[in-house]
Amino acid sequence: MSQPTPRAARNRLAAQTSPYLLQHADNPVDWYPWGAEALSRARAENKPILLSIGYSACHWCHVMAHESFDDPATAEVMNRLFINIKVDREERPDLDRIYQTAHQLLTQSAGGWPLTVFLSPKTQSPFFTGTYFPPEARHGMPAFRTVLQRVAEFHALRGGELAGHGTELVAAMNSLLPAPAPGPEPLSLNVLETARNRLQQDFDSEFGGSRGAPKFPQPMHIELLLRIWRGTAANEHPDLQALYMATLTATRMAEGGIYDQVGGGFCRYSVDEYWMIPHFEKMLYDNAQLLATYAQLAVATGDPLFRRVTAETGDWLLREMSDRAGGLHAALDADSEGHEGRFYTWHREQVQGVLDPRHYTVFERRYGLDREANFDGQWHLHCFRPVGPLAAELQLSDAAAEALLDEARLKLLAVRDSRVRPSRDEKIITSWNGLAIAGLATASRTLADIRYADAASAAARFLRTYCWHEGRLLAVCTDNTGRLPAYLDDHAFLAWGLLELLQARWDGDTLAWCTELTELLLSRFEDRAVGGFFFTADDHETLLLRPKSFADEATPSGNGIAARLLIRLGYLLGESRYLQAAERTLRAAWADIERYPQGHASLLMALDELNNPPTVVVIRGAADAADQWRSELDKSFDPRRIILAIDERARSLPEALLQKPALDKTTAYLCHGTSCSSPLQTLSDLVRSLRG
Repeated sequence: MSQPTPRAARNRLAAQTSPYLLQHADNPVDWYPWGAEALSRARAENKPILLSIGYSACHWCHVMAHESFDDPATAEVMNRLFINIKVDREERPDLDRIYQTAHQLLTQSAGGWPLTVFLSPKTQSPFFTGTYFPPEARHGMPAFRTVLQRVAEFHALRGGELAGHGTELVAAMNSLLPAPAPGPEPLSLNVLETARNRLQQDFDSEFGGSRGAPKFPQPMHIELLLRIWRGTAANEHPDLQALYMATLTATRMAEGGIYDQVGGGFCRYSVDEYWMIPHFEKMLYDNAQLLATYAQLAVATGDPLFRRVTAETGDWLLREMSDRAGGLHAALDADSEGHEGRFYTWHREQVQGVLDPRHYTVFERRYGLDREANFDGQWHLHCFRPVGPLAAELQLSDAAAEALLDEARLKLLAVRDSRVRPSRDEKIITSWNGLAIAGLATASRTLADIRYADAASAAARFLRTYCWHEGRLLAVCTDNTGRLPAYLDDHAFLAWGLLELLQARWDGDTLAWCTELTELLLSRFEDRAVGGFFFTADDHETLLLRPKSFADEATPSGNGIAARLLIRLGYLLGESRYLQAAERTLRAAWADIERYPQGHASLLMALDELNNPPTVVVIRGAADAADQWRSELDKSFDPRRIILAIDERARSLPEALLQKPALDKTTAYLCHGTSCSSPLQTLSDLVRSLRG
């Protein structure tokens, strides 16, 4: 018997826990993780640093790894000329934010992943950046090995000048922060109207979302448009265009290939303007946000499509992303068996072999199997024809056609589950789990489905167990081991998720932890000089700069969520410090908001609630009765409303809630800002007061 070929020596990444770093542990590149060992060696040898940032579900990261990092000849050049550092952007978003911003300043172009940055060994300041580089020159991009040689030559000739350039770059990055709005002038709500009008100017009236391709889900835009519509719903001329933009976008996404028509859940983005062919990775943060958005749409419109997508996305999270201990994993890869999208696409004959003719006749016309293949000779499912006309054509009722489609999808899901699955990034990220807790709690209230509230509670318990240590939060957990100091988004998103969970089920310990996280935001992250919150804590590792950003990206702005959290908790608990910190945040961001309001939707929603304080409904009574009242209120849509159903036996309540006791029967208190109603002891009185 022949002896097995010895396995190549693994590099330093083999000792890491990040799935992304472990993907590179067998590269011939002498990779380091970010840390003192690599930075010290770079300084000692005066070698420039090659910093490569990516994440495990990133398709082009895999491509560059296969083409260059697995290539011995390229690795030899990297090892000889550079100190090579690999970073998982999902574990170190602080580094990613800094060097993405630097890339945008240096190249005057958008960033992305993989991000390739060359740093001065003495200051870690970047002097040349790029994203993906091919192994051979093509499409106007230089070959990666050519880049390596030229960058090394540049550093050898002019390395001594880089410290000065680095100082200038850091100054330029800091100059991007806006000057705060002067006080005490009120912050005008006119920017909401400006944002709404700009969204309309860029609106794709046929396919929804912004015009052109690629198309990314923008849940914050949809929620902002819903809020604007709801704020005018009682007017003589309600803003139906805002509602139309929100619902058309959500409908086209739900009918598109960006949505998994068989298994539920959304892919990262669509490469075309039709929402048809996605980049197939599925991220927890996208689905967490969209779960909350579709749940709100379902309540606001009563549309069964939005209700179905809420249920299917929630079920996908529970089925495919849940850890046995309760947390939610980070992502599913775009690739399986070495090919992007293979897990999700179908040959027509495969579908015909699974479905009987009765199901197939409806299915092929609904999902386009009677048309040309749309993805590499196969079909990626996309809704081509509306159910109503299709049902009429086949002499079926709409309900009968929908039932056949539901049955067909279940049959295909069972077959698809036997395929080789995309790899899953197993790490559990605190901030993304915070968004998921909020989404699951919102879905639970919309669908009256306790499973989602149970899952949200389980995720919160997981984070409390594994990512909360000695009064400080940790950013990521792998194999039930939490690590890395948490960032602004971790604190803000988790506290927001806990506040949303309290509306699905009351728990005093949950409120106490939410408040503790909020106090950490103020003590460790707030910029006390001008307002707003830094991305890193005041005792975080010293980096090139301490980033602070206000704009929404793939996830909402940490500053935006923090401001909304502070406003809601401030009114709920009667805590003026929170309200003042929220206003300072909005003032700190004001110049950016005025310049580009549609890019700051989360802050605009905070501004709306600063000017129009949320309605707080506190229901006290026997648990079942209080929950029944809450469930009735959950049937109507009001994005400015907070509802807490608190068992009359609850103890250790904050003073503001102790002042709202249960009386001789179920009792509700209705508060607008700092003024509260007298006790309301019938549900009809409560509903009447809310309508008034």
